[in-house]
Amino acid sequence: MMRSMAWVCVAFVLLARVVSAQNDLPPGLSIEGYPDRQSLAPGEELALHTSTTAVEYSLEIARLGAERKVVFQQAKIPGGGFHSIPEQASSQGCNWPVSYKLAIPADWATGYYQVTFRVSDGGGKFVVRNRRTAEADTFFVVRPAEPGKNSKILLQLSTNTYNAYTNWGGGSLYAYHGRDNLQGHRVSFQRPQSSQFPNWEHPLVQWCEKHGFPLDFATNLDLEQRPELLKHYKLVLSVGHDEYWSAGMRDQLEAYIAGGGNVAFFSGNTCCWQVRTEENGQALTCWKQYFNTDPVFKTDDRRTLSTLWSSHLVKRPENTLTGVGFLWGGYHLSHGQFMDGKGAFLVHRPEHWVFAGTNIKRDEEFGAKHTIVGYECDGCELTWKDGLPTPTHRDGTPETFEVLATCPAKWEAGDCEWYDQWERGRVGNACLGVYTRGGTVFTCGSTDWAHGLRGGDEVTERITKNVLEQLGR
Repeated sequence: MMRSMAWVCVAFVLLARVVSAQNDLPPGLSIEGYPDRQSLAPGEELALHTSTTAVEYSLEIARLGAERKVVFQQAKIPGGGFHSIPEQASSQGCNWPVSYKLAIPADWATGYYQVTFRVSDGGGKFVVRNRRTAEADTFFVVRPAEPGKNSKILLQLSTNTYNAYTNWGGGSLYAYHGRDNLQGHRVSFQRPQSSQFPNWEHPLVQWCEKHGFPLDFATNLDLEQRPELLKHYKLVLSVGHDEYWSAGMRDQLEAYIAGGGNVAFFSGNTCCWQVRTEENGQALTCWKQYFNTDPVFKTDDRRTLSTLWSSHLVKRPENTLTGVGFLWGGYHLSHGQFMDGKGAFLVHRPEHWVFAGTNIKRDEEFGAKHTIVGYECDGCELTWKDGLPTPTHRDGTPETFEVLATCPAKWEAGDCEWYDQWERGRVGNACLGVYTRGGTVFTCGSTDWAHGLRGGDEVTERITKNVLEQLGR
């Protein structure tokens, strides 16, 4: 009996030591944050909302242009505590408190600014004594202090699309990466965002700044809420994946074109879905294929129905703005469509000014090495005469639109067959072209155009140069 009691005592002591050791383990180390708004002008105040397990953190802000230039650093900022994630954070925001404020200095150039939060510690008091670090990024855009003074070209970033694909908190406007594979219909900017800038806009920004084309910067929301910006510019750019547009954005840009302003869409899947901004631009609503559950569907006026812009219920296809649309485009080297494709444009009308200096000839291709046609593509309904494509204009494509180059594209069946006017099995094209209606509009019809600039494709570079010089100076 005494021996048994001794073993019990030993067991209790060992258990107590295990429990004590477990209690000595340090908590996890983390930090996340987001700005109170995504666009600011010099002199305006940036407020950063954070949640961290650390007592203090350091902050670094860098402008991403031709080079990454650090413009601000601050250490030992009080952490402000760890804050819970609300159940509906994806759609309603985090509502975390502000831990740091900064007035944007007057000498900060317009551009995309990366914010990096960093924390570190030495581990536990008695165990796990090692250096631990954690960091997180967010971003904001600095608008020009004097719009149009240093550049006549405005790049509006696809921030609506960034938000639509961000699944932080469990949900986005997509089911494939949502909690329980559920698709949301509302997304908030008041949460940590996943930026797409590095993949698409940044290669064009780097190329422009290296080749003497300074740019002014804005966001999708600025196009809607600050239309007075547009009057200062000869050319507005859309780059990469500019998928989600509000009626306000379209109204302002279409009025700009009608008044003689120029636009270059170095982008694809552009203006595909209509969104409605809410909370003064702090959130987006888009019901997409579930449009019958959108409250607007039950009204007599469906012009702002948050579904495809090209839907017969909305009656405002994106073609009337861009010249092309996703219903007549689709995927190339993506979603199982044309996975053996070249990712190149086939040239049809090499005599056009867009191709000046390229020495390219009819029926020659360009862009294959860097697959400048890829992922998502826009096109228009075509007829072919003597081997040359001509728009039918039945899909809203402007009468003056001229198709200069094409590449085959096709929708993936699961993405399109919910639409009641879809033609099963249809094959479309990415269409590169130009139209004039007041101002001149260039479109490349592909999300991946900037990849040719990143890779140094000579024809892609020369076309870009021609467009910026012809329309932006």
